Amino acid sequence: MGSESPTNPNSISEGNRTVYPMSPPEIDKRTAEQKAIDDWLPITSSRNAKWWYSTFHNVTAMVGAGVLSLPSAMANLGWGPGVVIMILSWVITLYTLWQMVEMHEMVPGKRFDRYHELGQHAFGEKLGLWIVVPQQLICEVGVDIVYMVTGGKSLQKVHKLLCKNCKDLKTSYFIMIFASVHFVLAHLPNFNSISGISLAAAVMSLSYSTIAWAASAHKGVQEGVEYGYKATTTPGTVFNFFNALGDVAFAYAGHNVVLEIQATIPSSPEKPSKGPMWRGVMAAYIVVALCYFPVALIGYWMFGNTVEDNILISLEKPTWLIVAANLFVVIHVIGSYQLYAMPVFDMIETVLVKQLNFKPSRMLRFIVRNAYVAFTMFVGITFPFFGALLGFFGGFAFAPTTYFLPCIIWLAIYKPKKFSLSWFTNWICIFLGILLMTLSPIGGLRSIILNAKTYGFYQ
Repeated sequence: MGSESPTNPNSISEGNRTVYPMSPPEIDKRTAEQKAIDDWLPITSSRNAKWWYSTFHNVTAMVGAGVLSLPSAMANLGWGPGVVIMILSWVITLYTLWQMVEMHEMVPGKRFDRYHELGQHAFGEKLGLWIVVPQQLICEVGVDIVYMVTGGKSLQKVHKLLCKNCKDLKTSYFIMIFASVHFVLAHLPNFNSISGISLAAAVMSLSYSTIAWAASAHKGVQEGVEYGYKATTTPGTVFNFFNALGDVAFAYAGHNVVLEIQATIPSSPEKPSKGPMWRGVMAAYIVVALCYFPVALIGYWMFGNTVEDNILISLEKPTWLIVAANLFVVIHVIGSYQLYAMPVFDMIETVLVKQLNFKPSRMLRFIVRNAYVAFTMFVGITFPFFGALLGFFGGFAFAPTTYFLPCIIWLAIYKPKKFSLSWFTNWICIFLGILLMTLSPIGGLRSIILNAKTYGFYQ
């Protein structure tokens, strides 16, 4: 990383060490082994994606079931701040996403296929790993656990609505049913192999978002609707505001898999991958706007401050529509789970194969991926209130990786002139991101304290 190339033509650089001499056959053998491993690992094994793959991968990664809680977030933010924060989040995250797409191939002949590789280039081998990997893992594993619970609870809602006289089953059983799908899908080798699932998930996210705002609009503005803050006390209003900040911020959490998605797009010096990737990202962000803004604004407009945490609960009827929306949520979180799991699989398999010298094999992949699905299922069953915890812990990880870490990396690598437009833009994003990282966990922690009495393990 920035070190001068050694004078011995047969030498190679490993981190900050230079190792030599090596004969050409040894180098060829080492390169062949390295290539074989890269061809096996999930992120680098397939590089023939089309630009529209990045569209639905990004939509699937970004539009979570959390979109249904945006009207409730608006109720805690109020009309003015709510609209400003929604638009600001959309603009800032689009800018930081553009930075990541640009930095993917900024070193000629090299691609930063993973978020931590970009971090290592900016901050050094060890520090880069420690800055990026823990945050990325909190985001990806945390989202997967939340999706386990979301998928299970959505299935439970469908069961309750369709079978009103049936005996109530515990959420745990529905989480197990949802997890059973992933014990199969987790064995798809790479991003391109889950593109069909990702497309279905992206279509579903647009579908249930449309159901949410269209059904709200059809229901009309409710009688006696009020747009004041929910809380009756000033501290309550302030803490709810902080919590809602977190809800909006985490709605834009797709940056953790952006470089990994771009790694699947073919690239050459004449046609770098950033062209098709950026086209896909712009299309994805238009879809994101079509999902987020109508749901947040129309949902709040129709129901005011009495809107439920999940807009579908406020709608209640017609039953068939709410059942359809919940099924769409299930299909969407199946795709999202796989999308966020793939970089985790890549990290685990990289460590096992490159550092612990395991042989790349189907059995290794079978054990690793089943163990991961079982782990996320177990945590989801044990802590069905994990989403509330993520509002607290996620504040420390989602805000940096999405809102300001790309800006810090940009400043560290490109070193824009002081007080130039680029310098100002990046520092404003960093300031707003740190504010978000500080405030949203405060709201999340208060929410946990207030609702702790309703939490139960293995529900």
